[in-house]
Amino acid sequence: MSKIHVFNAGPCLLPQVAIEHAREALLDFKGTGVSLISISHRTKEWEETMNETRALWREILNIPEDYETVFLGGGASLQFLYVAMNYLEKKAAYLDTGVWAHKALKEAQGIGEAYAIACSKDRNYTYIPKGFEIPTDLDYLHITTNNTIYGTEIKHDMDCPVPLIADMSSDILSRRVDVSKYELIYGGAQKNAGPAGVAFAIIRKDSLGKVSRYIPTMLDYRTHLDKESMFNTPPVFSIYVMNETLKWLKSIGGIDAIHEIDEKKAATLYAEIDRNSLFTGTAEKEDRSIMNVCFVMAPGYEDLQDEFFAFAKSKGMIGIKGHRSVGGFRASLYNACTQEDVEALVATMKEFEALKK
Repeated sequence: MSKIHVFNAGPCLLPQVAIEHAREALLDFKGTGVSLISISHRTKEWEETMNETRALWREILNIPEDYETVFLGGGASLQFLYVAMNYLEKKAAYLDTGVWAHKALKEAQGIGEAYAIACSKDRNYTYIPKGFEIPTDLDYLHITTNNTIYGTEIKHDMDCPVPLIADMSSDILSRRVDVSKYELIYGGAQKNAGPAGVAFAIIRKDSLGKVSRYIPTMLDYRTHLDKESMFNTPPVFSIYVMNETLKWLKSIGGIDAIHEIDEKKAATLYAEIDRNSLFTGTAEKEDRSIMNVCFVMAPGYEDLQDEFFAFAKSKGMIGIKGHRSVGGFRASLYNACTQEDVEALVATMKEFEALKK
């Protein structure tokens, strides 16, 4: 069988070294003789892992001292509710750039006044809205920096006259971020930061405690800040693999190194999509994501879609089917995906074109 090349949108491909270390820890965590998934989270060895994981986040992203990172269950989808519970007092605005941004807005609307400040649904979310005005009376503006389903991405840290909150689930750790421009950055780990089962939240500590409503204990970010993410039993396995993934990222040169790698991977695949007569990209070029490359069969070749799926699978390509809501193809090029993987996909596309032309 040919080598497997994984392009899953999530759970993502993880660094092999992180997987190997996790396998070892499942049998014996740090020489304790106890499995990682049986260890007490109150042991010295686990507390060391938690402290190290927070320190790695701070070092890799250059997180300022007045921010702290917490690790939570429930994924980014539960964070949609956390955000509104902790920050929405009078009115909030959301940039609606896709399914996940819209779901985040819906959760906020169940708590208070929230609306879409701009929306790209008119062209099936294939672009990032620009030139919209941001009222200064908002509690916050919420953005989703990368849209996995449609393959668009906000690639810079915007200047914002109100507190800025960002869901960075699918592009965190792929570029340098000016954390000081955000009140809160959050996301699910299962793209670049680790396996499913844990979410991260990078919180400016003095931003909390400003809403008048009662916040349920488990939905109050302060609960988890005060207890260093261990108010209740944390998802130890997911956090451990996150720790190993961060150590891998640091070992290869950190954010600047991985950004260069990620940009090269994306440029390689987009160049083939633009060249190949059988395929066409879906996102507007200026807003193309370097994490999720979305494309379809070119006009006149739509009937070849299933045939290409089967051909690509025979060549070891895994996870290139587009989201069920939009169809087509999607190759997710998260950090652990390699240039070799991308070049194998490009070779497959070229071979398929040669067979059909």
